[in-house]
Amino acid sequence: MMRRPTRTFSGGWRMRVSLARALFVEPDLLLLDEPTNHLDLHAVLWLEEYLCRWPKTLLVVSHAREFLNAVCTDVLHLHSRSITTYKGNYDVFVKTAEERLRNATKAAEAQAAKRAHVQAFIDKFRYNAKRASLVQSRIKALERMAEVQVTEKDAEYVFSFPEPVLTGLSPPILGFHDVDFNYPGGPTLFKGLNFGLGLESRAAIVGPNGIGKSTLLGLISGALEPAVGHITRNPKVRMATFSQHHVDGMDLALNAVQVMLRCYPDLKDQEARQHLGSFGVGGTLALQPLYTLSGGQKSRVAFAKLTFTKPHILLLDEPSNHLDIDAVDALIEGLALFKGGVLMVSHDQYLIESTVDELWCCEGGQVVPFHGTFDDYKKRLRAMARH
Repeated sequence: MMRRPTRTFSGGWRMRVSLARALFVEPDLLLLDEPTNHLDLHAVLWLEEYLCRWPKTLLVVSHAREFLNAVCTDVLHLHSRSITTYKGNYDVFVKTAEERLRNATKAAEAQAAKRAHVQAFIDKFRYNAKRASLVQSRIKALERMAEVQVTEKDAEYVFSFPEPVLTGLSPPILGFHDVDFNYPGGPTLFKGLNFGLGLESRAAIVGPNGIGKSTLLGLISGALEPAVGHITRNPKVRMATFSQHHVDGMDLALNAVQVMLRCYPDLKDQEARQHLGSFGVGGTLALQPLYTLSGGQKSRVAFAKLTFTKPHILLLDEPSNHLDIDAVDALIEGLALFKGGVLMVSHDQYLIESTVDELWCCEGGQVVPFHGTFDDYKKRLRAMARH
C-alpha cells in the first residue's frame, strides 16, 4: 500500500498521509485545517488521543464539536473582523459566548433607553433660555456616552430540501439480494448482502477507511453493479448522491447559476437563483466563480444541484466536510424536515445523532445494524483498539 499512488486512495487514506507528513516533523506550531475531514471514526479517536498528548502549540480549524471538546483548551472566535479568546473547550465557549451576548444586549438596551431619555430632555428644552445651561450639559453628557457594542449574530444558513412527490410510490423501494461486489482484479469487498431501504429509512454507515462505505452508496445508487446477486429498485424512485469529492466534478470557472443551467438546460435563470437561495447561495454569491467560494459554499452549490430533481432518497457521503458549525446546524434542520429517506456515510457524531435512527456497520464484507448508541459504538472501537 505504501508504494501505491495516493490518487488511488480513498479520501480518508489521503488525509492520513497528509496528517502523517505534518506530525512527522514535530513542529513547534501545528496548524490543522479540518483534520477530521474524510477520516473514519477509528482515525478520529486516535487523532484525538494523540493531540491531547501534543506537548507544543496546536491551532485547529474544525466543525467537529466532539473533536473540539476533546482536544481544545482555548477557543478563538473570529467574528466581525475581530478575534475574541475564550477559555475552555467548544461547549464552554458556546455557553460563555451566549451569556456575553445576552449581557451586551441588555447593556445596549439600557443605554439606548438612557440616551433616549437625555435626548428627550434636550429636545424639550432646547429653546428655553432658562434651561440653556442644563441643555448644554446634557448634550455634552450624551456625546460622552460610549455606545455599547453588541456582537452581530451570524448570518442564518439555510438548507431547504425540496419535498419529493410520494404519491404512487409503493414498496419495495430498494432491496439487495445475495449481493457480492469487487472491483476488477481486486479483493471481494462485500459478500452475500441482503438488506432493504425505504422512504422512511434514516441510517448512517460507519466503518474504517477503505472498507467500502462509498462503494456501498455507489451500489445503492446504481453507479456500480454487483458481481453476484441482484439489486431491485423501484423505477419511480429518484435518488441523489452527494459525493465527498463533489468539487472534482465541478467547473470552477463557472458561477453557481451557470452550474445549474448547464446541468438543467431547460431551467430558467430566475428558477436557478431561487433554488440556489434555498441553500443559502443567493445574491452576488450565486454569480461569483466557484473558485472564489469557500469549501462550504461549494458544498451548498453541490446540494442545490443534486436536489433540484426532488429526490426521494438522499445518499450523502461525508456531507459535513467543509461546512462550518452553523452550516452543519442548518443541514441538520433541513434533513429533519426532509420527507424522504436518508442514508449517509459520516464520522460526525453530532450530525449522526441529530439526523438518523440507526447505525449500519460496514465490516468483514457485511453490512449489519449496530444495536446501540453512537457512544456505544465509540466504546466498542476503543475496546477493539486496546486488543
